[in-house]
Amino acid sequence: MEKRWKIIESDKNKADSLQKSLAVSLSLCHILVQRGIDTFEKAKDYFRPQLSHLHDPFLMKDMKKAVERILYAVDTNQKILVFGDYDVDGTTSVAIMYRFLKKIYKEEKIDFYIPHRYREGYGISKQGIDFAKKNNFDLIISLDCGIKSIELIRYASSLQLDFIVCDHHLPDEELPPAVAILNPKQKDCNYPYKELCGCGVGFKLITALAQQLGLNEEEYLCYLDLVVTAIGADIVPITGENRVLAFYGLQKLNLNPSPGIKALIELSKIEKKFSINNVVFIIAPRVNAAGRMDDATKAVRMFIEDDPVKAKEYAEMLHSDNTDRKDADSTITEEALSMIANNPEMLARKSTVVFQSHWHKGVVGIVASRLIEIYYRPTVVLTLGESVAGGSARSVPGFNLYEAVHACREYLIGYGGHFAAAGMSMLPENVEGFSRKFEEVVNATIDPYLLIPELNINATIGFKDIVKGFYKIITQMEPYGPENLRPVFITKNVANTQWTKIVKEQHLRFVVKNENITLTGIGFNLAEKFPLLQMNKPIDIVYTIDENEWNGETNLQLKVIDFRISENISA
Repeated sequence: MEKRWKIIESDKNKADSLQKSLAVSLSLCHILVQRGIDTFEKAKDYFRPQLSHLHDPFLMKDMKKAVERILYAVDTNQKILVFGDYDVDGTTSVAIMYRFLKKIYKEEKIDFYIPHRYREGYGISKQGIDFAKKNNFDLIISLDCGIKSIELIRYASSLQLDFIVCDHHLPDEELPPAVAILNPKQKDCNYPYKELCGCGVGFKLITALAQQLGLNEEEYLCYLDLVVTAIGADIVPITGENRVLAFYGLQKLNLNPSPGIKALIELSKIEKKFSINNVVFIIAPRVNAAGRMDDATKAVRMFIEDDPVKAKEYAEMLHSDNTDRKDADSTITEEALSMIANNPEMLARKSTVVFQSHWHKGVVGIVASRLIEIYYRPTVVLTLGESVAGGSARSVPGFNLYEAVHACREYLIGYGGHFAAAGMSMLPENVEGFSRKFEEVVNATIDPYLLIPELNINATIGFKDIVKGFYKIITQMEPYGPENLRPVFITKNVANTQWTKIVKEQHLRFVVKNENITLTGIGFNLAEKFPLLQMNKPIDIVYTIDENEWNGETNLQLKVIDFRISENISA
């Protein structure tokens, strides 16, 4: 699939000024300025994150109320239920809150509750509230959910159940009637950092409790391996406080992880140092698989287990769920791709809607993302429940998916979501009508250029710039993630040395030359572009830089993302 190349602009004057104070490569200074780092002090904080940079938790609106209500429950022997969502952010949130409360309160007075993805759905559930009432709980602490559960929390209040809501999703105008709401995105919340994940908000609450009780900071910092797991999985910006939490969370995860995280790392069989990338692609899918394929309660049990043997048993259950998830994902993706490839009308569309009654509902969102990798357009994948068709939709950047789904509401029983992702349900007989209407809406409203993936490039450099010192600074920009992505470079007029070859049928092993310097690299899934190299013309290549270890030697290599014939073939 061809891509639109876009070189990101930055303020030249700010970059020049930053280079004078940092004395590093100008191209690196341009990248830092793109990320809002335009002074020596900002660069110092960025490259040397400190736990002291974390904000006072009591700056968050209602934090004092939340702390007082929890300590009142402890002082008066009330029962506390920790309630959280079934994904990584929710299960890690519940785990850190439950583990911390056990330190300051009687274990028999605390329990946790994870709603079942299919029987109860997302967020606060009536079944969960009824469970709390039946079992004589007095206080529910919800994590990673609750900010929109106005009627359900009102129902809980009618049963004399108090709620503390810890959430990070955007609030509506009306807020739930909870005794305290911790959410930095509230309009009147003055907390300086707005992009915490749900587990991050929960972490601020246990920080405040520890400070109020005069506990050592290690009593809450010990959970940073779970916090970084949530940060990576929930794809929140790796900026500000998230960057500090992720930096120290990765240290904890690599040096002394909790038994559950350690068991997952061992099952992954990766012996190298774990990065955010490993969290996203190795730990997070295994944790999410519990809720997708079965019951996410076992994920919390793994996170809170102190016995390494029992923690490994839970980890193996998650590992097994993930194997089932991958099998379902792979099978459904193949079936969906075959449906599209064999239908000329579907091929010609600007959207994708596919439906099969036997597909597993736990993976339809993943399959939608897979289809976008091949057919880059708004995509809906549907399956059949007991009597209702339902599924997930994913968008391409820049297109408002929620608005498109909203425009098809005449065919829907229910729907929800946001700009980039949505879910919906409908009667099976309405699937065809929905598919036609969705295509009409997308065709009429999407800008054609949004159907071509955009490749953002941070800087233009030559091979002479790629030295060990340059790479060392790049590694100090980690951890990577949204708004702090791994830098992407372009080098123009690169010569193919004739040693480039296809490996494993679909990848390219590059040996290329620029400025009299020869470098090697790998281009995954680029084999079909090999004929361009056989033309023996200069090429422009887009890549990231990493290290390759081979036979005991470590060398810099290019990870080529894309390439094309140079437009300007002058030297």
